[in-house]
Amino acid sequence: MSTEELDHNEKVETTNELQRVASFTKDNIGGDNIITTIDSGDGRVIKVTGDVDEAMELAIDNEGVVLDAEEDKKLLRKIDLYLLPLICLLYAFQFMDKTTLSYAAVMGLRTDFKMTGDQYSWCGSAFYLGYLIFVFPANALIQRFPLAKTTAIFIALWGVILCLHAAAGSYAGFVTLRVLLGILESAVTPAMVLITSAWYKKEEQFLRTAIWFSCNGLGTIIGGGIAYGIADNEANFSITAWKALFIITGVITIVLGAVFYLHIPDIPSKAWFLSEHEKRLVVERIRSNQQGFGNRHFKLYQFKEALGDVNTWLFFLFAVAGMIPNGATTNFGSILLNSDFGYTAKQSLLMNMPGGAVEFVGCILLASFNKFIPHRLAICVFAEVVALASSCMLAFAGPKNVRLAGYYLMNVGPITMISALSLFASNAAGHTKKITTNAVYLIAYCAGNVAGPQTFIAKQAPSYTGGKISFVVCDAFQVLIILAIYLSYYLGNKRKEKKESSAANALKEIENYEFADLTDKENPFFRYSL
Repeated sequence: MSTEELDHNEKVETTNELQRVASFTKDNIGGDNIITTIDSGDGRVIKVTGDVDEAMELAIDNEGVVLDAEEDKKLLRKIDLYLLPLICLLYAFQFMDKTTLSYAAVMGLRTDFKMTGDQYSWCGSAFYLGYLIFVFPANALIQRFPLAKTTAIFIALWGVILCLHAAAGSYAGFVTLRVLLGILESAVTPAMVLITSAWYKKEEQFLRTAIWFSCNGLGTIIGGGIAYGIADNEANFSITAWKALFIITGVITIVLGAVFYLHIPDIPSKAWFLSEHEKRLVVERIRSNQQGFGNRHFKLYQFKEALGDVNTWLFFLFAVAGMIPNGATTNFGSILLNSDFGYTAKQSLLMNMPGGAVEFVGCILLASFNKFIPHRLAICVFAEVVALASSCMLAFAGPKNVRLAGYYLMNVGPITMISALSLFASNAAGHTKKITTNAVYLIAYCAGNVAGPQTFIAKQAPSYTGGKISFVVCDAFQVLIILAIYLSYYLGNKRKEKKESSAANALKEIENYEFADLTDKENPFFRYSL
């Protein structure tokens, strides 16, 4: 053996030894000091630093902590009890606040502001323009500052803006308030994704996301009931019915923001309802996620990785296609029931409620099948095919009852967005990468929702045929994109399983590497949920 080969072997042995003894301590947490450098074997260098996940501090002291099956079930029940009800209520009222505009439209809003042409459509689009403007800053804020507290402030402020809708003196002022409302609601969905990923195992995230997201349907039911009650008792109010609607929903939202601030912990290690031992158990139960609670520092390389990931852009296309129908029905649902189906203004407020029930029950029911069908994307494909068939019924069927059934059954479509959000929680590892992927998706979400109301052209009233056909086109495109995402994740796992790199062995020697804030690309042990 040559001297050159001996020197090389000696360097390799020294490097391997360093990797074996490398570990995290409380002294080196928080900085960007390098714990160890690993050659991934594919031309990429993985730097494991002390700038780790917030779960690491508890993980270091968790030696000897064992989580048995019975404790795990008990802890999961406790987490569900303390987190899910309030998150569900928040999501219900968030969607109720969005659909308030649709209710107000048949309660005199358009008449009072003398809206003509596509002016009402721009009231709907303005909300998502505000959302679009602030989605990246909102994600940056909830990463940099305490998650739950920051989100609660956003919630309370959006309640204030909702109340101020009643004080708008002109169309321009009203549209400005819609933009501000979108800005303030832009933090809510990414915050819920981060909370879900911090508290639940990968295999639990789809159903939990479905539970809180499906409360959009509950919001439709509650909002429709409130709007009908106000419209039916309009004579008893000293102000116009639609103004009372905005004030009532706004006050409810402000109260909800205050409760959220006091009740929801920023991270599990600060949970007031968990004992010290239970906080350590939370760390152990999410260890298999290969992720932790979060990291407050923006990491440029993770941002670049997110933008260079093909899955990020597949989800971008997925969101645009899915949100065009959503933006249209959110703002034109009551109008369509009134003008196309022939229900009175009051009846149309009530006739939106069955759609909410379909979403609430249907999406949770479909997500619960994940226990028997482990691939959530398979469930997503099925739901989108049902949504496509439903939009065809609405657009092309002759009998009114068939078209109405199609209108209601389209409400299983949100399971596709539920799947996307839960996949961000499960599959986008690295905290900066996660919030970036989330933000890019929500930009597309806004773009689709901005475009959605524009598909309902005033001169096509009362049937709005063009808008209905756009639903069919978008649903068909979504089926293809879901299949592409499915294939991408499947092939990604196959590549990871096929390539046994030295990086895997080196990383395995580092204790608590699961909480090192590595991305899904960096971590050779990471596997994508399907």
